[in-house]
Amino acid sequence: MEKSSGLFMFLMLLMLMIKVSFSDEESFTPDESRLWFDGDGESELEKGELSYEMDSVLMRGSERVARIPVNVDSFGAVGDGVADDTQAFRDAWETACSLKNAVFLVPERRHYKVNATKFRGPCQKNLIVQVSGTIVAPDEPKDWDLEHPRMWLFFSKLKGVKFQGGGIIDGSGSKWWAASCKITTTNPCKGAPTALTIDSSSAIRVKGLTVQSAQQMHFTISRSDAVRISGVRILSPEDSPNTDGIHITESSNVAIQNCHIGTGDDCVSIVNASSNIKMKNIECGPGHGISIGSLGKDNSTAIVTGVVLDTATLTGTENGLRIKTWQGGSGYVKSVRFENVKMNDVKNPIIIDQFYCDSPKSCKNQTSAVKISQVIYRNISGTSRTPKAMKFACSDSVPCSNIVLNNINLETENGTAETFCNCAMGFDYGIVQPKADCLKSSSCGGVEEDNQAQTHDPIHTEL
Repeated sequence: MEKSSGLFMFLMLLMLMIKVSFSDEESFTPDESRLWFDGDGESELEKGELSYEMDSVLMRGSERVARIPVNVDSFGAVGDGVADDTQAFRDAWETACSLKNAVFLVPERRHYKVNATKFRGPCQKNLIVQVSGTIVAPDEPKDWDLEHPRMWLFFSKLKGVKFQGGGIIDGSGSKWWAASCKITTTNPCKGAPTALTIDSSSAIRVKGLTVQSAQQMHFTISRSDAVRISGVRILSPEDSPNTDGIHITESSNVAIQNCHIGTGDDCVSIVNASSNIKMKNIECGPGHGISIGSLGKDNSTAIVTGVVLDTATLTGTENGLRIKTWQGGSGYVKSVRFENVKMNDVKNPIIIDQFYCDSPKSCKNQTSAVKISQVIYRNISGTSRTPKAMKFACSDSVPCSNIVLNNINLETENGTAETFCNCAMGFDYGIVQPKADCLKSSSCGGVEEDNQAQTHDPIHTEL
């Protein structure tokens, strides 16, 4: 009887070992790379603090995957906010990247001073980046790594990596801001580092991190696909120059959900070669609003398509929902939907500006422009700080077309809200306040594009 019982236990153990070995070989699962989850379940690592023991496990369905913590402290990191922990982070990354089911671990209650670093892939499967403590940048621009003047923490060529842990990434940006050409006009405009970048990657999840006081942009997603960001906080003061919150460029299938963003520039900015961008439950303020653009600078071609914002609150921002393009550009923005947005004391709640000019000199008039069409604004309400609550300033030669307004209620604290149109064509239905009759009568001498627009992709981009 004892022999049969022992044999049974041995067979059960063998089956468990086979199961684990099979799960090790699995690729990033479809559920993990989906953009949108309602009631998304959390892994054990996301719900609580990671166990630092070597036998810690992550549940994936009914299977158990052994996790290997790679702690930056084990590679010589001090974590006092004074000592330079850059090399320890680089060494820990090399090890974590080379191991299957590893956890690159930045422990809580510690401050790690790290200079500009590239964390390159590709890495072994199922890597987790667990930031529970604080990563802080050198606060003196003169101490910056001259080989990487425009980046701080740069992650590239990754697939199926999760960033989590509830920690803080602090760019120590105040001295960079003080030296900005937008603050001190005698300084040349050289640009400053982006705090966190994910580049040339796919199937990435970022959850629960705080990025604050960036030198310039806080968090950039570039040349990537299938990126999901949730529960992220971006924090910088209103007067910090060029500190965009989340910046998306040359990327597709990006979802941003349940995020609070307060900066000195755009809360979210979406620029060239980006498509299928979905945002839900966004709090923005202070900042310059949620922007597509700027696009078309220096006569460049730009294409952005398939952008959806569903449910947002913007408070005290310079702009609300903005599309901005330079004169002289080409390409198009189409299939955009903004809906269920509350404006609280926003200077320009709804604005399309095809005459954007962020330059100390006046921009010369040019006839070419980035075409803007198929844009829906639905269920937008709140207060405007200025009389022009809606402004559609479009190109005479490349007018905006198929602009649709539905259930708009924007008011000013004092006076009457207005709508301004130049070469913007479309229609409204339902209750629209202020009235937007100018969309029906704003045709101009440029090329008629309404019929051509019918051949474009459908405007109803679904979440």
